[in-house]
This record gives sequence, structure tokens and C-alpha cells, in this order.
Amino acid sequence: MPQDLGPAEVEAVARAAHAGQTDKAGRPYAEHLAAVAEGVRARGGGDELIAAAWLHDAVEDGVLSEEWLETAALPQRTKDVVRAVTKRAGEEQEAYARRILATPGARLVKAADLAHNADPGRLAVLDEHTARRLTHKYAAMRQHLGLAPGD
Repeated sequence: MPQDLGPAEVEAVARAAHAGQTDKAGRPYAEHLAAVAEGVRARGGGDELIAAAWLHDAVEDGVLSEEWLETAALPQRTKDVVRAVTKRAGEEQEAYARRILATPGARLVKAADLAHNADPGRLAVLDEHTARRLTHKYAAMRQHLGLAPGD
């Protein structure tokens, strides 16, 4: 059986998959992935959850396929968390939150993602309407997940 990808290898896969992609503020998308991975580490997540943090948007953004995830040399927990935090088209926030809460480790990864997404410095560079809409969206998801504003 092949050995699972290590943290540096998962990071390299994620950076390559998201190469050329930018966030809403025009910053390289890998900066967001790195911040979420660091947020997971700071919240006590181990290598399996840090790997999920690096990959948390890959399937949702279409830069890696579900088929890639299924066959990747990753721990099952990493795959389960990536699937849990992958929002599906047309999915209600409540259903999305229930799946996250039902998957061990997914809430921690989503908390790190929300914390970076809601960072005032990131929101400040967006137009007022977008910043307000996203602030509301992130606050609602934190509430669904039982996260305090600073979590």
C-alpha cells in the first residue's frame, strides 16, 4: 500500500492546483490556503486536518476532482473532512453545517477557514456591499456551527 502524502507534498499539490487563482481581493489564493492550514495547526489540528485545510476548497473550486480525492494517497479522515467542507451547488447553509458537524475534524477546519475569510483586513479591501454580504454570510455559518466570533 502506498504511503500517504506528507504535509509538504499535500501543500505542493494544493499550491499547484490553485496556481493562478486569486481570492476576492485579488491576492494569490495560496495565501488563503496557507492561512487556513496555519489556523488549523494553531487550533491543535494534526497532519490529517492540516492536509484537509490545504485541500479544503480544491474540489469545490473544481481545481481537483472528486475522483482525484478518492484515489489520492491521503488518510480517510482527510478525505472525509475535505468532502464535508465542500459546499455543494444549491445546498442550504443548514444542511452544509450539519454535514460539517457530523464529520470529526471538519468543524475545526471550517473554523479556521471562516476566521481567515472574516479577517477585517481582508474584508476592508472589498467594496462595501460585498464586505457586508460576506460578513453576514460568515457570521451565519459561525452561528450554525456553534462558533463564537473569535473561533
